[in-house]
Amino acid sequence: MRRVLIAGCGYFGTALADLFQEAGWAVEGWTRSPASSAQLLRKPYPVINVDLSQRQEVNSRPENFDVVIHSASTRGGNAEDYRQVYLAGVRNLLDRFLGATLLFTSSTSVYAQSGGEWVTEESTAHPRHETGQILREAEQLVLDRGGIVARLGGIHGPARSAILKRFLAGEATIAPDNDRFANQIHRDDAAHAFAILVERQFAPAQIFNVVDDHPQLQSECYRWLAERLGRPLPAIGRSWDQRKRGNSNKRVSNAKLRGTGWVPQYPSFADAMEKSILPSFGL
Repeated sequence: MRRVLIAGCGYFGTALADLFQEAGWAVEGWTRSPASSAQLLRKPYPVINVDLSQRQEVNSRPENFDVVIHSASTRGGNAEDYRQVYLAGVRNLLDRFLGATLLFTSSTSVYAQSGGEWVTEESTAHPRHETGQILREAEQLVLDRGGIVARLGGIHGPARSAILKRFLAGEATIAPDNDRFANQIHRDDAAHAFAILVERQFAPAQIFNVVDDHPQLQSECYRWLAERLGRPLPAIGRSWDQRKRGNSNKRVSNAKLRGTGWVPQYPSFADAMEKSILPSFGL
C-alpha cells in the first residue's frame, strides 16, 4: 500500500488526507496544533502533533512515505513565520524523507505582475514582498530536489470565502483605482489536482498553477454577489488595501494543469458560489 504524509492538516490538508485515504493510500497527517489533532481524532488515519520547523521533531518520526505533501500554513503570519513554516519546514522534510516525492503547496502570490496580464508557469516570478520571496526560496529547494511545486490561487470552499465574508460584513469596497483580478480555486478541485500530480509520472522539478478557469475582477465578484443575494453593491471609493503578500494584478493560467487531464468541478467563481459556498453559509 502506498503511503502519503500530509504535513499540515488544516482546511486544505484535511481534504487532501480524506481524498487519499478514500483512494486506498495509507495516510498520516501532521499538525502543529494540539487542538487541531484533537478535532481530527475520529478520522480513519492518524493525525500527529509535529512542528515542521523543528528538525528534531521531524527526524524523530519513524515512518517513511512514498509521497510527502507540505500543506502547512502560517495562517496569515509574518515573514519569520514564513521562514519557519515554509523554508525550514520544507528543508526538514526533504532531508528526512530522502527518496520520497515532495509536493509543495505554494501560492500564485509569487507572481508580481500588475497589469492584468496572463501569467503561466514560464512567466517570471520575482515577488517584491518578503513573504513571497521566502516562498520562492522554499520552491527552489523543492525543485532542486526534483519535487513538484503547486502554486494555488486563493482557496475557497465550504464555509470559506474571503470575498463573501467581506461582502456580508459590509467591509467590501469597489475601487476603480485599485481593482484587481482574483485568482481562486475551490478546495476540492485543488485536492483532485494534487491527486493527479501525485499519480502521473512527470519529469522532475515541475511547477503547476492550480486555479480555476476564469480569473475575475474583485468588483465583478461583488456585483455578482449583490445581484444573487439581492443586496446593495459595496460602496465605490478608493481602496487603501495593502495585502500581506503584496499588491499584484494578473490572470493566472491553468492550461498546464488542464493538460494533465484535470477538469475542475467548479470552473468559475459563480459555479463555486452556487454549488458549494453559498449553501454552506445558509444562503
